[in-house]
Amino acid sequence: MRITILGAGIIGTASAYWLMRAGHQVTVLERREGAGLETSWGNGAIIHVSSVQPWAAPGVPLKVLKWLGQEDAPMLLRPSALPRMWRWGLGFLMASRTAAHDAGALANLELAMLSARCMAEIRDETGVQYDYAGNSVIKTFAAEAEWLASAAAHEALMPHGLEVERLTREQCIAREPALAARADKIAGGLFFPQDEVGDCNKFSQGLAEWCTARGAVFRFGTEIRDIVLRNGRVAAVATSAGEIGTDAVVVAMGSHSPTVLGKHGINVPIYPVKGLSVTAPRSVWPEGPRHALLEDGRKFAFTPLGDRYRIVGSAEVADFDTTPSPVRIGALMRSVCSLFPEMEGAERAEGAVQWAGLRPMVPNGRPWIGATRIPGLYLNTGHGHTGWTMGAGSGRRLAEIVDGRSNAPVAAVA
Repeated sequence: MRITILGAGIIGTASAYWLMRAGHQVTVLERREGAGLETSWGNGAIIHVSSVQPWAAPGVPLKVLKWLGQEDAPMLLRPSALPRMWRWGLGFLMASRTAAHDAGALANLELAMLSARCMAEIRDETGVQYDYAGNSVIKTFAAEAEWLASAAAHEALMPHGLEVERLTREQCIAREPALAARADKIAGGLFFPQDEVGDCNKFSQGLAEWCTARGAVFRFGTEIRDIVLRNGRVAAVATSAGEIGTDAVVVAMGSHSPTVLGKHGINVPIYPVKGLSVTAPRSVWPEGPRHALLEDGRKFAFTPLGDRYRIVGSAEVADFDTTPSPVRIGALMRSVCSLFPEMEGAERAEGAVQWAGLRPMVPNGRPWIGATRIPGLYLNTGHGHTGWTMGAGSGRRLAEIVDGRSNAPVAAVA
């Protein structure tokens, strides 16, 4: 079957891989000049099997309202966005109930563990190089109460397959010597054996090249204008380069998915939430951490990534603007430097990149993967902060649905 995938981020390229493996003729359309150049470019570089809990959780809506309009808040909701996202906000509020949150966490954990297995399979078959490192993620806590509460929340998922190990302050330092000078700021930590580190951009580009060498077609610099229906089913995609005939379409456009789907009455509850990152050369601190470190209280992740460090944090609800805010970059780096003063000025170092990307957030934190009511039209979108974590598994699940090897229901969108 001829299948056209809209979007060449991690979700689109992983979908292409699995659909090719299933024997389909695959074309991927992407408006940028290469794969993995938008949200897949500068994310936290951690595949978080351990971080699958939806953002919608008990107590979170009140925190967001408390931070309303605070420019340096960990999660900033700009008042100007409120009129356009009230329906999404109501969904977030409903998803924050304990039962809904817990169900979402279990569903996401299942997909994340599948994705980790799929990543290993892809590595073995393709040999794609993307600065991979396993057994390399530690989460640290400044307060004992927060450490114990987080440990209990993660350990509640252990019967469902999550692996987590509590670390005392001394054990954190033994695993990561760069923490030794910060011992007084660490109450304890958690180690996640299933979590991995890797460059999502490099992986997406390498996988796209591998698929291209085996017959897939990637058409970069191609604007997607509409999905063409004939006799009630998918027949083509209208693009800036003309109409491309197809038997099926997979929408993997992240935050931009609602634009094309809305033209056909399919309303997916996706809203863009901007995240920030700083990528700095490792030379700014040659003796820095060897593990990826998630700092709970200061709300940042610090990831060694090949010859670079990737620092991420912040969530900002502000429509489609991808300009990094100097104020929020400054707040992020102050948080980092409060623990690692060696990183002072790293965001301004030669070769450093300040970046912002849009997480495609759905209210309940669970991605949309499956068929729609329009024959031949499929979704693989809405992964929020878990695209890198769930990308490989989402592509495989989508391929199984397309081929009828899954009993997943039609995506319930209206």
